[in-house]
Amino acid sequence: MARKKPLPMLENIQIEAVAADGKCMARHEGMVIFVDAKTSAPEDWVDIQLTKKKKNYAEGRIVRHRTYSPKRIAPTCEHFGICGGCKFQHLPYDLQLSFKQQEVEDNFKKIAKVPLPAPKNIIGSPKQYYYRNKLEFTFSSKRWLYQHEISQSETLDQNALGFHIPQRFDKILDVNQCHLQPEPSNQIRLAIKKWAIAEKIDFFNPTTQEGNLRNVIFKNNEKGEFMIFLISKEDISQALSRFVPTLMQEIPEVVSFYYAINPKRNDTYTDLTIQHIAGKSIIYTHMEELAFQMTPLSFFQTNAQQAQKLYEIAREMANLTGNEVVYDLYTGTGTIALFVAKKAKHVVGIEYVSAAIEDAKQNAQANAIQNTTFLAGDMKELLSNTLFDTYGKPDVIITDPPRAGMHPDVLQTIIASEVPRIVYVSCNPATQARDVAALASFYKLVAMQPVDMFPHTHHVENVICLERI
Repeated sequence: MARKKPLPMLENIQIEAVAADGKCMARHEGMVIFVDAKTSAPEDWVDIQLTKKKKNYAEGRIVRHRTYSPKRIAPTCEHFGICGGCKFQHLPYDLQLSFKQQEVEDNFKKIAKVPLPAPKNIIGSPKQYYYRNKLEFTFSSKRWLYQHEISQSETLDQNALGFHIPQRFDKILDVNQCHLQPEPSNQIRLAIKKWAIAEKIDFFNPTTQEGNLRNVIFKNNEKGEFMIFLISKEDISQALSRFVPTLMQEIPEVVSFYYAINPKRNDTYTDLTIQHIAGKSIIYTHMEELAFQMTPLSFFQTNAQQAQKLYEIAREMANLTGNEVVYDLYTGTGTIALFVAKKAKHVVGIEYVSAAIEDAKQNAQANAIQNTTFLAGDMKELLSNTLFDTYGKPDVIITDPPRAGMHPDVLQTIIASEVPRIVYVSCNPATQARDVAALASFYKLVAMQPVDMFPHTHHVENVICLERI
């Protein structure tokens, strides 16, 4: 069998722009080339080794920077370039926002192919750092080694507590300081790592399935309270009974501690038996006058300040008068449903995760909101004329689907309902634009507002309003 011809290296290529999915884009002889954004910036001049070549595009990695872009700034994080979490720290925030806005508009022009309403500037996050209320860290007995460490690997401490290296399930970057979650997040993580090493509790190795400590999740609210959820392969409850009181005394922001044992070959934890070790069983985060519970398994938007802005936009686009029946599709723990309930006659929230629906019901009860109904089940089966006969046909549908967008059956049911107004919240403008194209014969796009929830990443949220033609 003949060997494949090696792909060429392209020299002295200019990076032109930021593209989707954490990539930057260049061109060569009519071919578009994508490279990782954390290694590139618009107006860099680079040499690129191609790694994949298709008919209309190619992918590559930068092997040399000839000239660095004048647009670059110094990244804040010492782990930038290795950790895959914040690929755009080397670009000014206003430039990041302009690329995200352009991505949203390009998706609608190329995929939805519908007339766009008057553009509104993307709403940036007031906090570019320390904005997250949840982080998940992974333990590993075989940490990622820097190039200069490889020759000394046998003499180095290889325990890590940090983040997965992109596209590597088996390598964890040991994090010294992360700028995503407010302090004392870093202090707590380092204290847990120090305790585990002192107690000689082995860190887990996903390749060999040996070791004990697997994951730890931090959740925090605007009061600065932290909930810790630690997961191990085997029972370490006795060691925790000695450690947790000390941790909570030394770092009083830790007000809740949970624990679970995971003997499986994967890291999923929603099916585990969770033990409440110490402190509060629930902490609350707030939006306007509403309180939402945070538990180890509950979902809440990780940038709460921007989430409130997102929901305010959705409520404004819904244009509620108090007489409307609203259906909130993919309601999760009911945050949008409860956020708009005070301006609606009745809100029906639908979600396929039954545990999330139980959280939604508890959130409604905690806030004394009585004009909501929450239902768990398959969206394409639940959303039907039978449901409309029971709770009334919708006057407004608000939908916030996962990144894959809405199922075609759900879109057809929405069309058949003849609902006058749709408010569509999306974390993936490409699939949102695809769904708009499917609705375009029956609905007109009348408003669009991009929102940046995750600074320094390629992710962007978009809220649109559609009206029945």
